[in-house]
Amino acid sequence: QVQLVESGGGLVQAGGSLRLSCAASGDTICIASLGWYHQAPGKERELVAGISSGGTTTYADSVKGRFTISRDKAKKTAFLQMNSLKPEDTAVYYCYADASDCPGHGHYWGKGTLVTVSS
Repeated sequence: QVQLVESGGGLVQAGGSLRLSCAASGDTICIASLGWYHQAPGKERELVAGISSGGTTTYADSVKGRFTISRDKAKKTAFLQMNSLKPEDTAVYYCYADASDCPGHGHYWGKGTLVTVSS
Protein backbone atom coordinates (compact mmCIF):
# COMPACT_ATOMS: atom_id res chain seq x y z
CA GLN A 1 0.00 0.00 0.00
CA VAL A 2 1.13 3.53 -0.80
CA GLN A 3 -0.27 6.65 0.76
CA LEU A 4 0.11 10.07 -0.85
CA VAL A 5 -0.49 13.36 0.91
CA GLU A 6 -0.36 16.66 -0.98
CA SER A 7 0.36 20.02 0.56
CA GLY A 8 1.19 23.54 -0.54
CA GLY A 9 -1.96 24.57 -2.33
CA GLY A 10 -3.60 27.89 -1.72
CA LEU A 11 -4.60 31.22 -3.16
CA VAL A 12 -2.13 33.18 -5.23
CA GLN A 13 -2.31 36.11 -7.62
CA ALA A 14 -1.59 35.69 -11.30
CA GLY A 15 2.13 35.75 -11.91
CA GLY A 16 2.91 34.34 -8.50
CA SER A 17 4.38 31.03 -7.45
CA LEU A 18 3.49 28.01 -5.37
CA ARG A 19 5.38 24.87 -4.47
CA LEU A 20 3.38 21.70 -4.04
CA SER A 21 4.67 18.70 -2.13
CA CYS A 22 3.58 15.08 -2.27
CA ALA A 23 4.73 12.94 0.62
CA ALA A 24 4.64 9.21 -0.08
CA SER A 25 4.57 6.59 2.63
CA GLY A 26 4.07 2.87 2.87
CA ASP A 27 5.68 0.71 0.20
CA THR A 28 7.56 3.53 -1.43
CA ILE A 29 10.19 1.15 -2.80
CA CYS A 30 7.51 -0.03 -5.21
CA ILE A 31 7.04 3.37 -6.82
CA ALA A 32 8.12 3.42 -10.44
CA SER A 33 7.00 6.95 -11.21
CA LEU A 34 5.31 9.95 -9.64
CA GLY A 35 3.17 12.60 -11.22
CA TRP A 36 0.92 15.56 -10.75
CA TYR A 37 -2.50 15.82 -12.31
CA HIS A 38 -5.04 18.58 -12.07
CA GLN A 39 -8.77 18.80 -12.53
CA ALA A 40 -10.88 21.91 -12.87
CA PRO A 41 -14.66 21.87 -12.39
CA GLY A 42 -16.38 20.36 -15.41
CA LYS A 43 -13.13 19.22 -16.98
CA GLU A 44 -11.24 15.96 -17.22
CA ARG A 45 -8.35 15.20 -14.94
CA GLU A 46 -5.17 15.62 -16.92
CA LEU A 47 -1.47 15.11 -16.46
CA VAL A 48 0.51 18.19 -15.51
CA ALA A 49 3.94 16.67 -14.96
CA GLY A 50 5.51 13.29 -14.34
CA ILE A 51 8.87 11.94 -13.30
CA SER A 52 10.17 8.39 -13.62
CA SER A 53 12.41 6.54 -11.22
CA GLY A 54 15.28 7.38 -13.53
CA GLY A 55 14.52 11.09 -13.44
CA THR A 56 12.92 11.45 -16.85
CA THR A 57 10.32 14.20 -16.81
CA THR A 58 7.32 15.03 -18.91
CA TYR A 59 5.10 18.12 -18.92
CA ALA A 60 1.82 19.22 -20.35
CA ASP A 61 2.30 21.80 -23.07
CA SER A 62 0.36 24.33 -21.03
CA VAL A 63 2.92 24.34 -18.21
CA LYS A 64 6.20 23.91 -20.05
CA GLY A 65 8.66 26.56 -18.99
CA ARG A 66 6.62 27.47 -15.93
CA PHE A 67 6.38 24.31 -13.81
CA THR A 68 9.12 21.97 -12.66
CA ILE A 69 8.66 18.52 -11.16
CA SER A 70 11.31 17.00 -8.93
CA ARG A 71 11.75 14.32 -6.30
CA ASP A 72 14.03 13.56 -3.42
CA LYS A 73 16.66 10.84 -3.74
CA ALA A 74 14.63 8.38 -1.70
CA LYS A 75 11.61 8.95 -3.98
CA LYS A 76 9.47 9.59 -0.93
CA THR A 77 8.56 13.15 -1.81
CA ALA A 78 7.65 14.74 -5.12
CA PHE A 79 7.52 18.47 -5.69
CA LEU A 80 5.88 20.70 -8.23
CA GLN A 81 7.32 24.19 -8.44
CA MET A 82 4.75 26.38 -10.15
CA ASN A 83 5.88 29.77 -11.40
CA SER A 84 4.16 32.44 -13.47
CA LEU A 85 0.79 31.10 -12.44
CA LYS A 86 -2.23 31.90 -14.57
CA PRO A 87 -5.93 31.90 -13.68
CA GLU A 88 -6.39 28.88 -15.94
CA ASP A 89 -4.09 26.91 -13.62
CA THR A 90 -6.84 27.00 -11.02
CA ALA A 91 -7.72 23.40 -10.20
CA VAL A 92 -7.41 20.65 -7.67
CA TYR A 93 -3.95 19.15 -8.00
CA TYR A 94 -3.55 15.43 -7.32
CA CYS A 95 -0.42 13.45 -6.68
CA TYR A 96 -0.20 10.12 -8.49
CA ALA A 97 2.08 7.14 -7.98
CA ASP A 98 2.65 4.12 -10.16
CA ALA A 99 3.71 1.42 -7.72
CA SER A 100 3.97 -1.36 -10.28
CA ASP A 101 7.57 -2.21 -9.35
CA CYS A 102 6.11 -4.64 -6.81
CA PRO A 103 3.53 -7.37 -7.35
CA GLY A 104 0.13 -6.65 -5.89
CA HIS A 105 0.58 -2.90 -6.14
CA GLY A 106 -0.99 -0.58 -8.64
CA HIS A 107 -1.78 3.08 -8.97
CA TYR A 108 -2.43 5.44 -6.10
CA TRP A 109 -3.86 8.92 -5.76
CA GLY A 110 -3.66 11.59 -3.14
CA LYS A 111 -6.75 13.43 -1.97
CA GLY A 112 -5.79 16.61 -3.80
CA THR A 113 -4.88 20.16 -2.89
CA LEU A 114 -6.68 23.19 -4.26
CA VAL A 115 -4.78 25.84 -6.17
CA THR A 116 -6.63 29.07 -6.90
CA VAL A 117 -5.04 31.75 -9.06
CA SER A 118 -6.75 35.11 -9.02
CA SER A 119 -6.62 37.56 -11.90
